This record gives sequence, C-alpha cells and structure tokens, in this order.
Amino acid sequence: MQQQMKVHIVGIGEDGLAGLTETARQILAQAELLIGEKHVLDLVAGSGAARLVVGPDLEPAVQEIARSPGKRIVVLAEGDPLFYGVARFLCDKLGKERFEVVPHVSTMQLAFARVKESWEDAFLTNLATHPLEQVLENIRTAEKVGLFTNDVYTPSVVAQCLLDQKIDYFTAYVCENLGAPNERVTRAELRDLVGQEFSPLNVMVLVRKPHLPDRPSDAIGRRIFGNPDEIFLQSKPKRGLLTPAEIRSIALAEMDLGPASIVWDVGAGSGSVAIEAAQLARQGTVYAIEMDPDDHQLILENAHRFGVTNLVPVLGRAPEAWSNLPDPDAVFVGGTGRGICRLVEAAYQRLRKAGRLVATMSSIDNLAETHHILHAHGLDVKVWLINIARGTYQLERIRFQALNPVFLVSIVKPL
Repeated sequence: MQQQMKVHIVGIGEDGLAGLTETARQILAQAELLIGEKHVLDLVAGSGAARLVVGPDLEPAVQEIARSPGKRIVVLAEGDPLFYGVARFLCDKLGKERFEVVPHVSTMQLAFARVKESWEDAFLTNLATHPLEQVLENIRTAEKVGLFTNDVYTPSVVAQCLLDQKIDYFTAYVCENLGAPNERVTRAELRDLVGQEFSPLNVMVLVRKPHLPDRPSDAIGRRIFGNPDEIFLQSKPKRGLLTPAEIRSIALAEMDLGPASIVWDVGAGSGSVAIEAAQLARQGTVYAIEMDPDDHQLILENAHRFGVTNLVPVLGRAPEAWSNLPDPDAVFVGGTGRGICRLVEAAYQRLRKAGRLVATMSSIDNLAETHHILHAHGLDVKVWLINIARGTYQLERIRFQALNPVFLVSIVKPL
C-alpha cells in the first residue's frame, strides 16, 4: 500500500512568499502539486510544482487529494485557512488526520489592525455564505462588524442596504488588497460609499458611532408582549436600559395584569415593559417613570411606534415623581443602583391591596436588602435567578451569547 503523505494547507497573504515563514516556504518548495484559486496560485508564480486551479467548488480538490495519497500536495489559501477558509471543508471531507495547517494572518485580522480597533467583541461574517438579509439584525445591534464582501454584496451594495434599513450609525472602513503594495484603506460615511467601486479583495469594517441610538427594525407580526429587543428604539451606549425580552416576559407574567389595570413602570428606560404592559391593559393606564430626559423622549417615540395611547410618560425622579399618580394595581421596578431597595419599599406602600410588585436587579446585595425589606412585611417573597444565553451563528458555528444574570423578585400585597 502506498504510504499516505500529509497534505499541507498553507495560508498566504498578498505579499506572497515574502510574507511566509521559512517553514512555509520549505513546504512550498517541496510540493509536487499546488491547489488553490488562481489569484492565490499567482502569488507563488515561480514554483515548479504542478497546479490545480479551483474555485468555490472544492470537490475537484477533494478528488485529487483522495486519489493521490503518496504525492506531496499543498493547498494554498488566502489568510488563515481555518477562518472562513478551506481547511474546515477539507478536514470534514477527508478527516483531520490527513492534513497539517500552516496559518497566515487573516485578512479580517489585518483589517481591524489597519483601523486600530479590537475585534474580540465584533460580529464577523462572510457574505458569500451568509447573505446580508440574514445578518441585518446582528449588524443592527453590534458595536463593531467585520464583513467579507463579494461580487454580489459589494461595499456599495452593503452601504445602500444598511441605509435602506435605517442602520446609519456606523463609520465604515473598506480595506482593499491588504498586505499588497497597492493596499488601501478608505474611511467614509455609509452614504458616501454608495456608488463607489473597490477592489474585489476587500474587507469591510463597521464601527458604531458613540451616543447614537439604534434605529429599530420594522416589526412583522408584532407581539403583545415579549417583543424582540431590536424592535425598540434604545439608547445603545447606556447599558441595561432595555429589559431583555425573556426577562420582560417573566416579569409581565408575574404582574398578572388585567384589562383595566393601573401600572407603574419605575425607571422605565426605553419603555419596553411599560409599552407591553399598556398592550395587555388596554383599558387601564400605564405610567412610565423616568428621570433621564433623553430616555423620556425614547419612551414617547417607542409608544408612538407601537400605537399605545394608554401610556403616560412621567419625567422625574422617583418616588417624588409618582406623588400625584393613582395607586397602582401592579408595579415594575427595574434598575442597578443601590436606590432600588428604597424604591421598592416606597412603591409597596402605594400598591393597592392584592396588587403585585415585581422588581429586577443584578446585584446580590440589592437582592438581599430587597428580600429583607419585603419579608419584614410578612410577605411570601418569590425570587428567581435568571440565566439566559441566546444562540448566534458566527464563524460557521452556533455560539451562545449570555445575557447578564438577573434576580427577579415578586410579591402580592395581602388583602
């Protein structure tokens, strides 16, 4: 039986052989067959090895490797072959033991280096395998985005599509021919990219501008409660001002609203809880109490988007802001500061008999103090620790992005 040779998958940059390590150059020098896209093979034009040019369809490469176990074969790939590259496909087809991978710096890594932005918290995707329409919501809520573009989704097309979806709060960078002598990085507003042409070899980086709110997506089949977070206009740079959909759903269930309930949402932020409470209690009134003028304006805009007319935004600091409000049937208190315990105590005093109070907090100290205050009234205090992770498809894998753990407290005021 013919001895099976290892197939090397070697990453290479636009600078060709000059950018390779000595080990990688030796592997190429000993190769009998080079496999890769034409542009990549042209980077090592001086090699005397036989060549197999492949395109997006890698089946010819798989067949050639399978029938040539004794041949010194090198698969050339641009950048890191394991980062949206050919290595995963070939290893899945023929087995990992058949290959050795020699990576190069990914063009995505180079792009973020050129614009001097970290990329560990960026949303990264390849538009050749994940159409732009499928990843718009990921882009909408991201702080930074890295996109491998293609001849269908060019930077101009991407920019126009984002603007059409009101995603206009990013500074854009188009990084062309990274590592080559004709490398170029263009920094622009999205609107300025529309109609421009760039080299096919480019990476697009988007960096969110500070202090600009998300533009919410148009809702399809809008829900009475538990609406996706991205539907709400929210002050993105200020963390924790929107109660996540999953926490919101549990809180509203515990509030047990009736058609004509009077509801307070204390520390309403963007108003997501208040708006969904208003949809549940159509004949009642919901008071969204918020002391930040910018967020008070967001509540007004979100209420208009959802068409709720029984929501009353109240600008002011609790508890003074609710002094003239009618006693509530249900109260939601959300927040992260130490003052939440004081607000829970004050809200409980105003709560009608048989009314329900629900509070969320992220600090175990706040939980302990809140529990102590409510338990002192002889109440049956229900407590949850809610840990939720949302699945997201990135880097060709399903990953789970954890939300911050939240404590939820619920009580019913005795008759």
